[in-house]
Amino acid sequence: MFYDLLRSRRSVRKFQDRDVEKGKTDAILKSALLSPSSRAGRPWEFVAVTDRELLKRLSGCREHGSGFLAGAPLGIVVLADPAACDVWVEDASIASIIIQLAAQSLGLSSCWIQVRKRFHPGGGTAGEYIRGVLGIPPEYRVACMIAIGYPAEQTRAQDDAELLYDKVHFNRYCPEPSPPE
Repeated sequence: MFYDLLRSRRSVRKFQDRDVEKGKTDAILKSALLSPSSRAGRPWEFVAVTDRELLKRLSGCREHGSGFLAGAPLGIVVLADPAACDVWVEDASIASIIIQLAAQSLGLSSCWIQVRKRFHPGGGTAGEYIRGVLGIPPEYRVACMIAIGYPAEQTRAQDDAELLYDKVHFNRYCPEPSPPE
């Protein structure tokens, strides 16, 4: 059930030293290519990285919050062409969560690494750094990277009791919580 998949998906930053099988990588990338986009513009593109040295270099794109990519067997860089679509950020974000859910459905774990509007410790943006490492043309913008692999840490599924029901409203915004029926 899709709801169970959502409940079990948690951000994982420690991965087993085990490659992700090509068939699973292909399934994740095909899922990304099926992602919806505004007016079917499909401004996104994806760079799948399995080279351990490249993953290590990419893990240094930001001062904090990206180092764990060095320990992942697969990283997917999500980029887009802003000239192709004015809502490229939204389209790339949708594709990114499709990647994470596809990975989860295959018994893998993942974690999003924010790149857009983040900075490289040596100066410039994290996206510029990644474009340089991977040879991405300057007209593209990097939205994020997704670290993927077999988890080396245990996470528990989210419990319904932990859900923020006060963020759900019916028919109009109401500051009072709306309990589930």
